[in-house]
Amino acid sequence: MKGIVRFHQDTAGLPLGGGTERRILAYDDALMAVEVAFEAGAEGAPHTHPHTQLSYVLSGSFRYSVEEESAVLRPGDSIVVPGGLVHGTVCLEKGVLLDVFTPKREDFLQK
Repeated sequence: MKGIVRFHQDTAGLPLGGGTERRILAYDDALMAVEVAFEAGAEGAPHTHPHTQLSYVLSGSFRYSVEEESAVLRPGDSIVVPGGLVHGTVCLEKGVLLDVFTPKREDFLQK
């Protein structure tokens, strides 16, 4: 296989506290996919990073904020956040986000 394969069954979720868990999926130097599971009411606190981020709602619903604006996202909805902007989310209904970053999040690989 010339591609990079990471089987879901071979990846472990990392509890982040507050009802969230991160699972790193396939990645290379330029791109990283991350699955983030949220309990209802859990928050991805407002933060910023230099990476461009795409978030895609796999399940549940989320109030997603970027700078001073927010929108409720549901399954099938997605958002792109350019690097450097303050963003965060609150889970309204238990669910999972697929986050894609470019370049990869080196800080997620640190233990």
